[in-house]
Amino acid sequence: MSGHSQRAARALAHLVEVDPALAALALWCRHRDGEGATRTDGDTISYGPGFDTLGLPEQVGLVAHHVLHVALRHSDRQAGLAERLGEGFDPSLYGLAADGIINEVLILAGHAVLRPAVMLTELLAEAGMPAPSAVAALERWDADRLAMALHADAKRAERLREWGATRGFAVDLGLGAPDEAGETQKAADWRNQILRALEAGRRAGSGIGRLGAILADLAPPSVPWELVLRGLLARALTERPHLSWRRPARAWLAQMAEAERRGGPVPVYQPGRARMDARPRLVVGLDTSSSIDAQAMALFAAEAEGIARRTGAEVHLMGFDETVFLTRRLDPAGWQGLQDLALRRGGGTDYADLFDKAGRLAPAMLVVLSDLDAQLPQKPGFPVLWAVPRKVAEPPYGRVLVIGEG
Repeated sequence: MSGHSQRAARALAHLVEVDPALAALALWCRHRDGEGATRTDGDTISYGPGFDTLGLPEQVGLVAHHVLHVALRHSDRQAGLAERLGEGFDPSLYGLAADGIINEVLILAGHAVLRPAVMLTELLAEAGMPAPSAVAALERWDADRLAMALHADAKRAERLREWGATRGFAVDLGLGAPDEAGETQKAADWRNQILRALEAGRRAGSGIGRLGAILADLAPPSVPWELVLRGLLARALTERPHLSWRRPARAWLAQMAEAERRGGPVPVYQPGRARMDARPRLVVGLDTSSSIDAQAMALFAAEAEGIARRTGAEVHLMGFDETVFLTRRLDPAGWQGLQDLALRRGGGTDYADLFDKAGRLAPAMLVVLSDLDAQLPQKPGFPVLWAVPRKVAEPPYGRVLVIGEG
């Protein structure tokens, strides 16, 4: 065991008897006696004075709770989400998501949890996203995606904070080091340790090993959609050399020199390559009748803003429903008010006017934030990226990027 805690020694010894999988994972955690409430910071679990007042089953359950926080890398993943959401991040919402998942797992595994407790099924029901069963909820939701969903609606988030307080919830998770890609050696090591521990628990037939690998939180999406968007926009907006008939190719110049020296035939002219003489353009079409939420729009705006600034591209916003009703060029200062635009809502969706007006700007790419619930016009002569709130049927052209739920 890494580290020492006199307070948790008895509970850790008992954990070996009742849950071999969690006992194996506990060996990879640092256990310390500390002040205040028991909490997890990165790989370290600090046990506060209140830990001594609990009965043995509750002590074992609390140790198991924090071992899972460490093993599932909740501290580091929370830091990654905080980096993505910026000032809009609320650690209490991430804590609700992580605690709900862990407590549901522990109850299914036969452990005691401190009551009252935040349970995943109850949290989802309170958030208006009920699951048919605890197993179905654990198979669908990981902490990152659930926390993103809880952040999406400010009024609902406030209601959930109040609800959490009635369940005795308090943030017990510190902020670790962000890891956007989720593919560091540390992440891989923990994933391997969890899988080995679950197999040992399955053979023993006790504890979390009985659940098998049903947890979506074991393998959360490793690449946030913002990173995919960043790569797509960067490639589309990066200036590339193009053929120029006003500039001869170097190979043609060499062939001409050789033809003059030998008195041979003049070679066929070959155009050279030149840098683009105009800034690349990005057109963003915002379907105001679609269901893309404000949180996803804010993250999209942040990524597009960063790409535009780094590449020096022109960015044009076009709000549309059946026609384009808003056109705005988004220079660096123009992004700040993007979320405060007065956009008309409701009505149908028609892409024809958007594609026509975007085509006049000869964009390097057209990004359409929409639910793709309308007939598509003919394929245009420029690349199209469909940014949709949820998975849809593959359109006849363009790249699809899901930017909704988590």
